[in-house]
Amino acid sequence: MMKSFEEFQSFGKDGFEAYVASSNALTKGLQAMAQEAADFSRKSFEKSTATFEKVSAVKSIDKVLEVQQAFAKESYDTLVAQMTKFNELYMNTAKEAFKPFEASFAAFGVKAPK
Repeated sequence: MMKSFEEFQSFGKDGFEAYVASSNALTKGLQAMAQEAADFSRKSFEKSTATFEKVSAVKSIDKVLEVQQAFAKESYDTLVAQMTKFNELYMNTAKEAFKPFEASFAAFGVKAPK
């Protein structure tokens, strides 16, 4: 329980500072995710365009299927790798945004999730 006004005021100030630090961490994380999504979209578009040009230049159905299958496999592998990267970004952002509040929660006996 709060023993004095100064402790209550300090608790409020600490909470506000934790909120600001958490907001900054969240903003940085969201910016990194947005940049990663933009880069992924740009690269995907470039690969799709290059594949379309290859398919347009090919004269046999067998070669078209070969190019399309290679594109599909590469696209799938790239998507899985990108989703793993996004997952890491989301987890790191959440951890960084939660860090400023750990001390406040510890004071109330709440343990941080792992």
